[in-house]
Amino acid sequence: MSVGAGQDGVAPYAEILAHAELELELAGRGELAELNGLGERWEQLVAGLPERPPAGAAPVLAKARLIHERTRIELLRLREALLRDVAGAAQAKRTADGYAGAGTGPNLSALDRTA
Repeated sequence: MSVGAGQDGVAPYAEILAHAELELELAGRGELAELNGLGERWEQLVAGLPERPPAGAAPVLAKARLIHERTRIELLRLREALLRDVAGAAQAKRTADGYAGAGTGPNLSALDRTA
């Protein structure tokens, strides 16, 4: 049983905690499409919540907040890895383009005409 799940009024917050844990799991595995698909479920979970949560929800919300922060950090790591991959691919393309153009410069055609 989740923290506080059996207390009155805390069950919706326990569902939010479970949702946060799933988000972290998906982010950790790099399953971004699945993570993105959870947006609608999040909206459903928070739609009916009161403006002020019950006091018993505080530990559950604190844990969910920490997990959410871990998810944010994991997503930043994924973003940085993707940016490194893109930069590496761009560098490789420039290098390949440089090699591809090495044999087609004006020096080669001038050499062919005089040979």
